[in-house]
Amino acid sequence: MGAPAHTDRAGQCQSRTCRFGQGRFGASAVIGTSWTHRLARIAVRPLVGTAVTPNHLTTLRLLTGLCACAALLPGNTSWNWWAGWLWLLSAFLDRADGELARIGGACSDRGHRYDYLADMIVNIGFFVALGFGLRHSSLGGYAIALGCWTGAALFICNTCVEILEGHGSAGVKTYPGAFGFDLDDLLYLLAPIVWLGWCVPLLVTACCGMTFMMLFTALRLRRFVARRAASEAAE
Repeated sequence: MGAPAHTDRAGQCQSRTCRFGQGRFGASAVIGTSWTHRLARIAVRPLVGTAVTPNHLTTLRLLTGLCACAALLPGNTSWNWWAGWLWLLSAFLDRADGELARIGGACSDRGHRYDYLADMIVNIGFFVALGFGLRHSSLGGYAIALGCWTGAALFICNTCVEILEGHGSAGVKTYPGAFGFDLDDLLYLLAPIVWLGWCVPLLVTACCGMTFMMLFTALRLRRFVARRAASEAAE
């Protein structure tokens, strides 16, 4: 559980890639085709031409995401209920800011960087906060370590994805989705899992899954660098 995070706004508004990562500053425009992209596009269309900017939505995404993380810290059912709703809102705003930038012609490198930074903070913060919230569970102190490790693995995975996509073809995702869903749509599932009280299995699964994704993506990056070096040497 835990997809590499991507940002929706690249230099010229680019679609997401593996979003717990997104790269390619200055890439050519690509319109997101997932169901959540389409829904966000409809929701933000009335904002085009108003004083509301994509950065406003990114800031709101960051604040609601941080509030969701804070609500996980007590580790009780009532606060987890709030954490789930705030997380869903934050995840949707994460789609909305990029869609508003695209259809409103407000794409910029600075906006993409801000979006990417907000994504990293919120997505990593979720698992770290989840670990702290489970410190009194059956996992004990190990929960904090698992949460921090999951966050670190996510950071490394996102960094590798950024590099891969930055050197690849414009608009080509490292981990493309299927059937109208992107890999980072998995983030929406975190809310119902928290509501159901499956936080311990979620943390353990996320730790294992992100560790695998980190190693697999790092291996892809290593092979890419090796192929590129061999190609340059041959020239």
